[in-house]
Amino acid sequence: MTANITLFSPIQLGPYTLPNRMAMAPMTRNRAGEGNAPQPLNVEYYAQRASAGLIITEGAQIAADAVGYPAPPGIHSVTQGEGWKRVTDAVHTRGGHIFLQLWHCGRISHPSLLPGGKPPVAPSAIKPGGQVYTYQGMQDYVIPHALTIPEITAIIGQYREAAENALAAGFDGVEIHGANGYLLDQFLRDGSNQRDDAYGDTVSKRARLMLEVTDAVCKMWGGNRVGIRLSPLQPFNDMRDSQPEETFSHVVRELNRFGLAYLHITEMGAEKPGAAGPAFDLGKLRKIWKGVYMTNSGYDLARANAALAANAADMVSFGVPFLANPDLPARFAKGVPLNAPDQATFYGGNGKGYTDYPAMG
Repeated sequence: MTANITLFSPIQLGPYTLPNRMAMAPMTRNRAGEGNAPQPLNVEYYAQRASAGLIITEGAQIAADAVGYPAPPGIHSVTQGEGWKRVTDAVHTRGGHIFLQLWHCGRISHPSLLPGGKPPVAPSAIKPGGQVYTYQGMQDYVIPHALTIPEITAIIGQYREAAENALAAGFDGVEIHGANGYLLDQFLRDGSNQRDDAYGDTVSKRARLMLEVTDAVCKMWGGNRVGIRLSPLQPFNDMRDSQPEETFSHVVRELNRFGLAYLHITEMGAEKPGAAGPAFDLGKLRKIWKGVYMTNSGYDLARANAALAANAADMVSFGVPFLANPDLPARFAKGVPLNAPDQATFYGGNGKGYTDYPAMG
């Protein structure tokens, strides 16, 4: 037990001393400007939330063909990098720390969102169930293109370039998005990866792309400024695995060798036992991991402090509470009621439901 540790305790995260253990979770908001570049509205949004111990941005597309939704920010053009530089400058001016999440959506996309109307890519040509939101409204997913090995190598290069662009944009670090049914998660789980080559068939081969991407990003940043997010029990985006405990225990064990800043585990899906495969105790991953362990999913102040006190986590990330409460740490510290979130404005739009949530007083 570490009963003296709370959300308000400082923590060393790589080279940074964070003032608290509250991270702002990555949340897609679909409000990028022209050319998928961050705009002044995005600068204001992140600056408002600089009191988080760590801000993890919404996912930034690593390439034009990595896009999965309308109006996401990217990190693959000069204009996008310039927009993000204004974000990082604003957060740093307020004393905050900010990591950029690197994102490739893989098969969770649609030809209408991609250059030349090409099909989305994936480890295997398996169409996910459901529909995707596009500029023309909801549309059925399509059968994705199964990546060749040379194409996989090129995607690793895109991650490397995106990591370099993030460094130039002034971020404190990056988080690799390996969760929620997007490309790296698609390679990792056997429900979406049915390859029989060097990137499929066994757990170690399915984990290969995630580990190669991590290696490429760490060579650019150093491991202590890189985090990674995983979602072992998340069925979102039609994801499943026949042996999730074996799969995720293996990849977490392998990730230890990079000396990462943190491992970010979302517990989403635990409330639906078996939906993404056999359930298991995520606490087992905490025991395997040798660094800072961040957890996420529906935490409030009391539950977060209980997790820290029980040594079940070192940090807790908050999504919707930070979305609706730009001064969340102060509200928690003073016991002030939280703003109610407006779900109708979560995705897309202008400042309404984005930068107009009031601070205390």
